[in-house]
Amino acid sequence: MSSDFLSDPRSTLSRRRFVQGLALGGVVAGAGLGRIPSALASTAAMAVPGTELRGTELSLAIGRSAVNFTGRTRSAITVNGSLPAPILRLREGDTVNLRVANTLSDEITSIHWHGILLPANMDGVPGLSFNGIAPGEAYHYRFQLKQSGTYWYHSHSLFQEQAGLYGPLIIDPLAPPPYHFDHEHVVMLSDWTDMDVNALHRRMKKMAMHDNTYQRTVGDFLRDARKDGLRETLSDRGMWGRMRMTPSDISDINAHTYTYLMNGTAPAGNWTGLFRSGEKVLLRFINGASMTYFDVRIPGLKMTVVAADGQYIHPVSIDEFRIAPAETFDVIVEPTGQDAFTVFAQDMGRTGYACGTLAVRHGLQAPIPQLDPRPLLTMGDMGHDMGGHAGMEGGCGAHMGHGGGDKAPKHPDSETGNPLVDMQTAASEPKLDDPGIGLRGNGRKVLTYGAMHSLFEDPDGREPGREIELHLTGHMEKFAWNFDGIPFGGAEPIRLNYGERMRIVLVNDTMMQHPIHLHGVWSDLENADGQFQLRKHTIDMPPGTRRSYRVRADALGRWAFHCHLLYHMEAGMMREVRIEA
Repeated sequence: MSSDFLSDPRSTLSRRRFVQGLALGGVVAGAGLGRIPSALASTAAMAVPGTELRGTELSLAIGRSAVNFTGRTRSAITVNGSLPAPILRLREGDTVNLRVANTLSDEITSIHWHGILLPANMDGVPGLSFNGIAPGEAYHYRFQLKQSGTYWYHSHSLFQEQAGLYGPLIIDPLAPPPYHFDHEHVVMLSDWTDMDVNALHRRMKKMAMHDNTYQRTVGDFLRDARKDGLRETLSDRGMWGRMRMTPSDISDINAHTYTYLMNGTAPAGNWTGLFRSGEKVLLRFINGASMTYFDVRIPGLKMTVVAADGQYIHPVSIDEFRIAPAETFDVIVEPTGQDAFTVFAQDMGRTGYACGTLAVRHGLQAPIPQLDPRPLLTMGDMGHDMGGHAGMEGGCGAHMGHGGGDKAPKHPDSETGNPLVDMQTAASEPKLDDPGIGLRGNGRKVLTYGAMHSLFEDPDGREPGREIELHLTGHMEKFAWNFDGIPFGGAEPIRLNYGERMRIVLVNDTMMQHPIHLHGVWSDLENADGQFQLRKHTIDMPPGTRRSYRVRADALGRWAFHCHLLYHMEAGMMREVRIEA
């Protein structure tokens, strides 16, 4: 949807109504399909979002369906006519057969089973795992389930994930979980745009700052000069100017473009999960968004986090958590004392939200909180201080750390003088106990990586035999994203030896947050002392952080390794990992 449409006073949609969406938004059934060309309609039977498919023999059809979240009918890519795709309910230990048919007339498609351990040719990444599924053809995925927990599945073909091709994947355990619950709900968060997804990518390349409308003004400069002094204020503005950035660059795309969905429902639609007072409810949160971090809370309820990325952790009681794209968290709540509670998921930049309701019956709704104040990045977030900073076009500048445990990174030669690198961090540390920008000191107990510990010891037990360090790099104005300044098309594969235990160190040289996903194997996050802490499939990397994790290279083949911000991956922040005998 264009910005002109949002600002046009003749539009029948107000800005607030656009953000909240329509009460009856979603897949358009019946007569609604007649309003778009018949070629856009899926040939699969229409499924209601939230439909569960169980068993070991399942058939999925990828096609097009008409959807309406904002007052305008658009085409989405759906599975069995559903957005999100149906919940797949499988069982640990089973061998499953998933037959995926492509009913699209003009696009190759695919499904990647995110976080699932399987053979490389079942991973669903065109160009690495297989050739993709051509129009009119089908692919037979077959693999044994070696794990349990909350996962998800999505397309790995261009921007189809953004267009609607994603869904929950739940694997029930063979042994009872180490906690009790009476009832459960899947809560899948996502971002929807009325724009053609390819046009949105082109806009990001041409106008990367399109959605960042919160620029600092002359009034802000005068206020800061009175508070911090003219010299310090000029220095601060100079540093941001040399980085071609502003401290309001929290996210590339926000609610100026997106409508945020909870289980395929816009806020006005009030998705509702039922409960009985006093029972324990397990909520399986999945962030299936293409570009959006969500900060999630349920006012009036404590949440106990019991699993991260499908893996059990020691329970952590919190008020709020940040969930990166591709992450999953399982939480238990005990609703009592009122008939309805709001599940509130605001975006990290505080421009919009997804929301729904836990209630004793349908039709109820609790108050929806106001968005928190918009956060601003600081030089501290970036690993820069006023005494020395790097920044700068082509990776120039002095490299100085803060001390206090910070580690001044050694940057790869490929970053130096690189037109695709507009800044470098001057100091980095894990920051595992940092709630993150916009969450510090908000009066709520916020989940951190440092608070989570796997319920098991390091499953491998060996110390890593070698180490690979990669820097997350990019150029904001050019919307170029990469590792070590080298985009995917020009990068050599990362080669691992089958069976080895090795360490991957990531350093975020950008001011953006990046969720990094390595296919095929687990990523065992280390604490600041290099000890095993938390098993995950997606490692979030805030600005100015240096985080390390161990990998056991026990899956032969070619695997994708990438940022899970969809447009960052497509812009070049991806590598191939080859595990070879």
